[in-house]
Amino acid sequence: MVELEFFKMSASGNDFIIIDNRDGKIDKNFKDLKEFIVKICRRHHSVGADGLIFIEGSKKYDFRWRFFNADGSEAEMCGNGGRCAARFAFMKGIAKEKMVFETIAGLIKAEVEGSTIKLQLTPPVDLKLDYPIGLENKEIFINSVNTGVPHAVLLVDDIDRIPVEELGRLIRYHKAFGEKGTNVDFVQVIDKDNVKIRTYERGVEGETYACGTGSVASGIILKEKALVGSPVHMWTKGGEVLKIYTNDAVYLEGNTRIIYTGILNEEALL
Repeated sequence: MVELEFFKMSASGNDFIIIDNRDGKIDKNFKDLKEFIVKICRRHHSVGADGLIFIEGSKKYDFRWRFFNADGSEAEMCGNGGRCAARFAFMKGIAKEKMVFETIAGLIKAEVEGSTIKLQLTPPVDLKLDYPIGLENKEIFINSVNTGVPHAVLLVDDIDRIPVEELGRLIRYHKAFGEKGTNVDFVQVIDKDNVKIRTYERGVEGETYACGTGSVASGIILKEKALVGSPVHMWTKGGEVLKIYTNDAVYLEGNTRIIYTGILNEEALL
């Protein structure tokens, strides 16, 4: 197997494997890309991660990325992954402190200041407020918006008592969100400046410690309802606080961590 260097990084409890693929080595050496991603993202048996990021070349911008969930599905965008990718690109000399990179969702701007990364996301689309969907034997009212990927947002009174896995799964696969489904965010407003959030992420198919695009989606919807201001602090399950700006443009700001760098052994793919 080709020698494959990777970085393991984390942002607000979301962890990612990042590989510099500007030379195309992944495509040349791994014919079944989905199988490779699923195997390397397995916890306990391999590196383990919520997602995998390939940094690739761009003719117009600093770089292009490809983002994959742990199940091998390719996603349009990931806010916390984008922050890790920006820091990686700066550390490796691929980009300067202020950069622009390509995603399926569109162009993303990022600014690096030490381990803190501020990401400007693409303009939100498909905002819908307070509409009903049927779930088994009851009807609930939800909100939704696309912040690079689709999110359904539910306001709750006590976030610690919400069955995120069970309820999140029902909404994630609901016919209202089409074949690809949606991510699902549960939010509890503490005051105008602070919100607690928990997220069920598609592709991971479970609750994660944080979700950047979900925090942005929740900030947008809560601001639209006049429940919070901008910036607003999103308190994630992982314990870190994300700062969301929703005035003229949409920004996600927070800390990143380098966990380790390594060389992948072929036994990690058994």
